[in-house]
Amino acid sequence: MSALLWLAAALILVGAEALSGELVLLMLAGGALAASGVALFDLPLVVDGIVFAGVSVLLLGAVRPVARRHLMRRPMLATNAEALQGKTATVVTTVDGQGGQVRLDGAVWSARALHSSDVFESGQDVMVMQIDGATAVVWKG
Repeated sequence: MSALLWLAAALILVGAEALSGELVLLMLAGGALAASGVALFDLPLVVDGIVFAGVSVLLLGAVRPVARRHLMRRPMLATNAEALQGKTATVVTTVDGQGGQVRLDGAVWSARALHSSDVFESGQDVMVMQIDGATAVVWKG
């Protein structure tokens, strides 16, 4: 009977983890699942508790940090504004420290020079250094 209680506890913890997303309750669910397996052998309840605590601590200390590192890692494929940094754009209207326009990936973008003293004339190729809102910050690269 205690094996079913440990299994129910593990399922409840997994459900609660779905709401929190911190991976702590998932590690505790792993401990409860291990305790459920041990409870099948009709050992004293203290042994179940020791297995639950030991496996939970082991999972929290060894598995959770690795899992969090993998979850927090940025995607290898740059998207949105990150994908535009480093691309070459063509000046459409004169770009200086105040503004101008460039053609970037087939679209016309507002642009300004990285250094306020730089001026880029129409037809020049420039490199996008960063995207600031809807403005491409460019530099002669």
